[in-house]
Amino acid sequence: MSTAPIDRYAVAGNPVAHSRSPDIHAMFAAQTGEQLVYERLLCPLDGFEASLRGFAAAGGRGCNVTVPFKFEAHDLAARRSPRAALAGAVNVLRFDTEEQGGWFGDNSDGLGLVRDIEHNAARPLAGQRVLLLGAGGASAGVLGSLIAARPAEIHLANRSVDKAHALIESHADWAAQHGVRLAASGLDDLGTGFDLLINGTSASLGGAAVPVSAAVLKPGALALDMMYGPAARGFLDWAAAHGFEGRDGLGMLVEQAGESFLIWRGRRPDTAPVLAALRAQLAATP
Repeated sequence: MSTAPIDRYAVAGNPVAHSRSPDIHAMFAAQTGEQLVYERLLCPLDGFEASLRGFAAAGGRGCNVTVPFKFEAHDLAARRSPRAALAGAVNVLRFDTEEQGGWFGDNSDGLGLVRDIEHNAARPLAGQRVLLLGAGGASAGVLGSLIAARPAEIHLANRSVDKAHALIESHADWAAQHGVRLAASGLDDLGTGFDLLINGTSASLGGAAVPVSAAVLKPGALALDMMYGPAARGFLDWAAAHGFEGRDGLGMLVEQAGESFLIWRGRRPDTAPVLAALRAQLAATP
């Protein structure tokens, strides 16, 4: 008696060896009873599309997309959710058939980040002043959802000021609808008094220092790095040394994975026990 092949999913990026997404989705699958496998797909920097098409042809049903391919994934999607279209970046692809309309692209990063901040960290965003670092795919993916949470202001700072302004301008109408002030600048002369710092740059991956002064934040502010594990330790140490509440990107990762699982399988897993299990694993890692 033949059995149907198990659905395959993956996290696609470069690098991906560090990714905990396979562990997360294995726990989601066990919790929900869904039959699937989730892998790591290391894509050459000049071979992202070929890698994905090969994975899909071999039975892949979808993938998460991580650095540095989120903009390229947006262009590969035949259809996109409104939030992915606003971001101009995709971190979830579902390999729908041509009869279904072709590959579907979405972006769960922003929803995952906002849920982690407001629910897991218990920091409501409404009325807050937010400093977002970076104008790449990570920041593009979360800006729309941050605006929807209605902070008073979001200041986007990036080494290339032109890129920061372009990202702000693409979200200007959305911000106006939600009554949120947007500003863009380089990494100097940011002012002070921010309630929340979100590091959306890849600086932590290379062990670089936090690219702004601690003086930009209020005492007791939340400082969140989208990286997690060893890559985030320098940032968390910096936050602790200056009296801020430091947070890594593990909660965001789990929450966006829950959204991805819903997009692929039509079921939303319970993220809380998965996040707790991963936190325990990281705490036990030297």
